[in-house]
Amino acid sequence: MNELELKKLLKAVRAGSLSGDEALNRLKHLPFEDLGFAKVDHHRALRQGFAEVIFGKSKTPKQVAEIAQAILRRDSQQNVLITRADKKIFTAVKRIHRAAKFHELPAVITIQRNREVTGKGTICVVSAGTSDMPVAEEAVLTAELMGNRVTRLYDVGVAGIHRLLHHREELTQARVIICVAGMEGALPSVVGGLVAVPVIAVPTSVGYGASFNGVAALLGMLNSCASNVTVVNIDNGFGAARVATCINHL
Repeated sequence: MNELELKKLLKAVRAGSLSGDEALNRLKHLPFEDLGFAKVDHHRALRQGFAEVIFGKSKTPKQVAEIAQAILRRDSQQNVLITRADKKIFTAVKRIHRAAKFHELPAVITIQRNREVTGKGTICVVSAGTSDMPVAEEAVLTAELMGNRVTRLYDVGVAGIHRLLHHREELTQARVIICVAGMEGALPSVVGGLVAVPVIAVPTSVGYGASFNGVAALLGMLNSCASNVTVVNIDNGFGAARVATCINHL
């Protein structure tokens, strides 16, 4: 339940169109609903502006579907996001809501019921290479579902720096930039040096052996000489988009 729905509920009680008992029944699962295997945080949308996001990995399809159903049942306007999902999870979720979509490349399931754009500017998601697209797309879908305008700028890594410079105007127009790169992770430093906005760097596990599954990119980004660059965890496109959303809604 978001803030708008809570206000409507209170107004309905005051107007007499909703009984106190019925209002209590709707509110009784705030701040959380205990499903036995999970405690669904229904209060999160009120606290943070977006419902609890479901991490699909290591959960059974049935568990994910039940958590999604609990969120859908309590908030008629809230979008639902499931990350690190697969086709088996999607099949279970599709049974409870026909609008569920499976985005295979980033392994994300979305149920979009609210398309309102509430962010003040544009979030630009930049990726170094095509191999980084799964993480970049996780960031794009997360940011879009959280009410942001998003642009994509893919395959513009430092091995061909002219590709990035060709899009310099798009970079300068963004309010926040998410920069996704593997290998040595050099791209965020370059992007950071071109713009005056926050750059959220996402290291990916893309690379040969000495990349240590993204650790090399992570350390390179943490040591960036561009002072407007900050870093999230390896392959964490979702986390980058959540932080970008907070910035874009300030």
